[in-house]
Amino acid sequence: MTGALPFEGLKVLDLSRLLPGGFCSLLLADFGADVIKVEDTGMGDYVRWSPPAFEGAEETAKGALFLSLNRGKRSVRIDLKSAAGRDVLLRLARDADVLLESFRPGVLDRLGVGYERLRQENPRLVYCAITGYGLTGPNVARSGHDMNYLGLNGVLAISGDADGPPLQAGGQIADLGGGALMAAFGILAALRERDRSGEGQLVDVSMFDGALSWLAMVAARVFAAGERPRRGSELLSGSLLCYRPYRCADGWVTLGALEPKFFAAWCAGVERPDLVEKQFERPGSAAHAEVEAIFLQRTRDEWAAFADAHDCCLEPVLEVEEALESELVRAREMVIEFEQPGAGKVKGLGMPVKLSRTPGRVRSGGPALGEHTEQVLAQAGFAPEEIAQLVEDGAVATAASVATGSSFLAQP
Repeated sequence: MTGALPFEGLKVLDLSRLLPGGFCSLLLADFGADVIKVEDTGMGDYVRWSPPAFEGAEETAKGALFLSLNRGKRSVRIDLKSAAGRDVLLRLARDADVLLESFRPGVLDRLGVGYERLRQENPRLVYCAITGYGLTGPNVARSGHDMNYLGLNGVLAISGDADGPPLQAGGQIADLGGGALMAAFGILAALRERDRSGEGQLVDVSMFDGALSWLAMVAARVFAAGERPRRGSELLSGSLLCYRPYRCADGWVTLGALEPKFFAAWCAGVERPDLVEKQFERPGSAAHAEVEAIFLQRTRDEWAAFADAHDCCLEPVLEVEEALESELVRAREMVIEFEQPGAGKVKGLGMPVKLSRTPGRVRSGGPALGEHTEQVLAQAGFAPEEIAQLVEDGAVATAASVATGSSFLAQP
């Protein structure tokens, strides 16, 4: 499909690394933004060098992790520790719409290219900082990862069964939900306001804050009734026999029969009308044991067929590879193929947001480290001899320059 994409004409300087910033700018790139990935003159974004996820995996799995976040972007290499490199960034910022970064608070300020300095070059710039705990507060200088944020904001405490440990989710809730998505929303909100005022602003996104906001309904009960939510007691976290995963004969299924009509349909399907009144009993009860025994009598496929015949919010628990190959994923175009130079056709996840007139699309594969340094600088007005001098001085680097240094993800 051809035609203008929603964010065409939007220029984003992405200084972030790894997951939260990379996913945020991926959303913008897939819908047309010119995302310029600003990497260092060493090894660049750590995710380029991340090892295969398991022993014996194909070496190409390394590149797959990078491509999953960086298709459709351009890469430049700049040494922000050098005065000349910082001048390059300031110059690029003059006609940029957005700058996205994920350093610890104060890092770019200490280098002389923080928000206040950048806005002198471009008052219209929307500057978005994704951090663990925000740009203010007692944890500004603390390091952290997804699980740490969820531990501190209460999400982890209410995840899992009452007699078990806090349960880590398979996806990165704070990184993606609290960081990447909140950053994308904040950037778009600031750009919309800029349409009226003509001025950019600072967008302060804390992964701790963002994931905490997901507890809106839980927190409301604490505020209004003084409740004390506990693991295993939350209605939607496994405390009701009608809303839990269940082991079946050869795997697991999910029963989400929260509304009485759905649980009644399940009871009718298994010919146990006596269980209807037991819908909201707790795990560990006699009724729960009976429901567990019923699920063990059929295979996952048999329960899937049961769900086709009885509208009761019941679905199998698929392994990731099964989900990616499912009819539902195909129908929703959530696995796509795109051309990656040097690798041919590669697969990736599709666009989670579908627009009727201007749907997102992959316009190019992932960039080589520093692949677009000369192109981007030339577009910013640097003369060929200036670019050559910057390369010679080490203030910038191209794809031809050797990647040196180390990454913690590259270690065995």
